[in-house]
Amino acid sequence: MFLKTIKDFSLKKIIKKRLPNYKLTVTEGAIQTVGLLIDESYFVAQNDLIQELVANGIPGKNIEILIYKDRIKKKETFEYPYFSRKNIAMNGEFLKPEVAGFVNKPFDMLISYYDVEKAPLLLLTLQSKAKFKVGFSTIDKRLNNFMITTVAEKYQEFVSELFKYLKILNKI
Repeated sequence: MFLKTIKDFSLKKIIKKRLPNYKLTVTEGAIQTVGLLIDESYFVAQNDLIQELVANGIPGKNIEILIYKDRIKKKETFEYPYFSRKNIAMNGEFLKPEVAGFVNKPFDMLISYYDVEKAPLLLLTLQSKAKFKVGFSTIDKRLNNFMITTVAEKYQEFVSELFKYLKILNKI
């Protein structure tokens, strides 16, 4: 418990230090590849969300998923790559190769699918090399290019609004 508090404090300090110098990039062109960062603590219908994205024209093979979970049980299995607070060093470096690869991959769009601010998720969104970042309006406004006001449980509404505005922005 005590180490969790220290690590959270350290990660929040890193985020607070990097955020003022952080610049969102604006890119032209259609969205082909999508990174999907999901907080499984609050949202467990990942497959339904993926099906909704596929139904709106994003090929399933172009969607890469990363799951965050507060606590991972020893015998728990995951369908997609995952990480927790334990997979982050005190200096904010991601220790799992899958997570580091996800952060460094230049996705056309990163969907930060979490509506509760948690330091590990904010850090990953901040460090991501994605060209266009989308998230919920309850999260720090400086992290995403585009924010949608809804709750995580209403994934159909989120995807509907997302694609409505992506068409307006000529991203699809």
